Amino acid sequence: MILSATQSLLGLASGALVGFSLGLVGGGGSILAVPLMVYVVGVGEPHVAIGTSAIAVAANAALNLSNHARGGTVVWSCALMFAAAGVAGAFGGSILGKMLDGQSLLALFALVMLVIAMLMLKTRARLGLPDVKMSLTNLPAIVGLGLVTGTMSGFFGIGGGFLIVPALMLATGMSIMNAVSSSLVAVTAFGLTTALSYAWSGLISWGLAALLVAGGIAGGLAGTYSAQHLSERRGALNTVFAVVIILVALYMLARNVYPS
Repeated sequence: MILSATQSLLGLASGALVGFSLGLVGGGGSILAVPLMVYVVGVGEPHVAIGTSAIAVAANAALNLSNHARGGTVVWSCALMFAAAGVAGAFGGSILGKMLDGQSLLALFALVMLVIAMLMLKTRARLGLPDVKMSLTNLPAIVGLGLVTGTMSGFFGIGGGFLIVPALMLATGMSIMNAVSSSLVAVTAFGLTTALSYAWSGLISWGLAALLVAGGIAGGLAGTYSAQHLSERRGALNTVFAVVIILVALYMLARNVYPS
C-alpha cells in the first residue's frame, strides 16, 4: 500500500490516539485503530486494516507496558499466565477471522464492544482487591478466560485489551488500575500472534504500521500519565473506558448500515 502525504499524517495522528488509549485504559488500541485505518486513513480492505493495527498495537502495548511496569502496577504472575493461555486461542481465532467477510467482521466487532462496555459500566464503582496474586483458587479462571479472550482477540484481529481488562478483574478481583497495567502483557502477546498470522497472508501495510507505532509513543506517555490520575477517582477510569468503546461501536455500526 502506497501512502500519500495526507495519509501518512493521518496515520501518525491515529497512532497517537491508539497509544493514548493503550496508556490510559490498557486497551481500546485496536478498537480505535481498525476504524481509524478504514474510515480516516482510507485503508480499503478491512483485513489489511486489522493486520496492520495488530502489529502496531502490539508494539505500542509493549512500550506502554514498560511505562506501567516502572509504576509497579503490573501483577506479573497473573498477567503472564493469562497471556500464555490466550496465545493458542489467538492463533486459532485469527485463522477463523480471515475466513469471514471483512464488513461482517467489523459489524460483529462493534456488537461485542457494546456488550463489554455495558459490563464495564455495571462494575465501574468496584475498588478491587489489594495485592492480588495468582493462586490455585484463581488459576482456573485466569487460564479459562485467557483462552476465551485470546480466541476473540485473534478472531477480531485486535490486541484485546477491552476484553482482557474486565476478564482479569473477573478472574482475580484486581483493581482497574492493576488490570489496565497487567492487560498490556496479554495485549502484546495476542497482538503479535494475530499479526504473524496476517503477515503470513500478506495482509499488513508495514509503512503504515511504522507510522502508527511512531505516533503511539507520544500518545502512550500521555495516556499513562492520565491513567494514574484518573485511577484515584472511584469508577472514573472504568467510565471513560466504557464511553469510548460505546461511541466507537455506534459509529462502526452506523457506517455498516450507511456505508456512504
